[in-house]
Amino acid sequence: MAQAQELVVDTTKIRKAVQSGIPLTVTTFTLPHEIEVYIEQVLDAFLKQVDQEKLKDYIVYCVQELAVNAKKANTKRVYFAERGLDLNNQEDYKIGMVTFKEDTLNNIAHYLQLQKDKGLYIKLIIQAKKNVIYIEVRNNIAITKTELVRIHDKLARSRQYSNLEDALSQVMDDTEGAGLGLVILVLMLKKMGLDEDCFDIIGTEKETIARIIVPLDKTRLENLSDLSKTIVENVHSLPQFPDNIMLVQKMINDPKSELTDIARQISMDPALTADLLKIVNSAQYMLAKKVDNISEAVKLVGMRGIKNLLYSYGTQKVLGDDTSEKKQLWEHSYKTAFYAYNLIKNFKKNNNLLDDVYVGGILHDMGKIIFANVHPDLLGKIKGFCSDKGLPASTFEDLAAGMNHAEIGAKVAEKWNFPEHLVHAIQFHHDPTSALQEERDLVFTVYLANMMCEYENGNVSFDQIEPQVLDSFGISSKKALDGLLERFSAGFKKEGQN
Repeated sequence: MAQAQELVVDTTKIRKAVQSGIPLTVTTFTLPHEIEVYIEQVLDAFLKQVDQEKLKDYIVYCVQELAVNAKKANTKRVYFAERGLDLNNQEDYKIGMVTFKEDTLNNIAHYLQLQKDKGLYIKLIIQAKKNVIYIEVRNNIAITKTELVRIHDKLARSRQYSNLEDALSQVMDDTEGAGLGLVILVLMLKKMGLDEDCFDIIGTEKETIARIIVPLDKTRLENLSDLSKTIVENVHSLPQFPDNIMLVQKMINDPKSELTDIARQISMDPALTADLLKIVNSAQYMLAKKVDNISEAVKLVGMRGIKNLLYSYGTQKVLGDDTSEKKQLWEHSYKTAFYAYNLIKNFKKNNNLLDDVYVGGILHDMGKIIFANVHPDLLGKIKGFCSDKGLPASTFEDLAAGMNHAEIGAKVAEKWNFPEHLVHAIQFHHDPTSALQEERDLVFTVYLANMMCEYENGNVSFDQIEPQVLDSFGISSKKALDGLLERFSAGFKKEGQN
């Protein structure tokens, strides 16, 4: 998403982020009034996309309170540093806090400029994932033990109040300037029906994170889930894998089969033969000479590679590429596969994953491709289901636009007996940190390859890419990602010219 200073709310990008479970980010260094207004507009647009407009006033207050607290914490760092005081020293802390509020308010422009010069940010992150909304306000300073104890003490006291009148009747500690604000925040959470587990302050070595977790509307989630299930159940109305592919799969699974027999069967399908030779002669295999013998190609790719080829080739045969929309989806899938393959080749050095990440990239958007291939009879069944259940038109529109496409694609892959690792690559390609530990190399790679394509197209920003995934590939900055993408993009263009 665009940086907040542009002050233009891009509802298209917000809709895409919600549908794909991608985080939205707004970063500021000084939190001027126009940024606060922009944040409110972003929250409003986001909550409308998830049918939670009724929570707007509560959530806007909470975010603004947390953002102001984050700004104060950053200001405190530069103020203490300028005075030569150590925040982690209790005596220095007491001395500094006596004059902190008055001094900074009287010269706030100076201290805001100092924190901007030091790159101290306030970052809002909003994401709809795993049936909940995650709202985080982060600032890139490590919270001290003293600060954390004070905040948790205030939160503990806040939970005893049932209304604002009770809170105001108590004497609030004003040295931190955030006591009453946190009390009101907790009361706002109660009004939303949330308990204390839905809010927390977390300290890491690099950041302080204030996090609110809001469960999505249960009725809407149930409607989406029911409709997704109905779609998957009726996908049998699409053609099944062609007979020749089913026969090759059967031969691969038969321990008595010889590679020469499998090669002979593949050679009976000219299109499959062409695809196999194209893969073997592509840059990924780096062969000294061109291979035009199908038996040699089968030996080079191996059983696992042939299996993966069959899944991607068979899926494309079933779902087709006869419209511009489907062609665009397949082109995105092939680029994702190419980027995924090269990520493993350059960073992980795990040859066993090369074929898996390639086919995972090919198939990751299978749920979208299925929707692009909806037959009239299937569309009629879906609309009939919506009518019978009294589901709003927006439910089908959300699914058609891509929401739940990872879940739908994974369920169809299960139905077609795809291997579990490929099912998970499809299922978690927008939610990589939910994958099992042993499958994270595969899932992280497909996720990052997909996000690189989206980043290249200007659909997401660097801040929207999962930091844990970037860390796993040693990508520490936007500059590093830009350099990597430049190389991969040139390689993909060259591959297409061969």
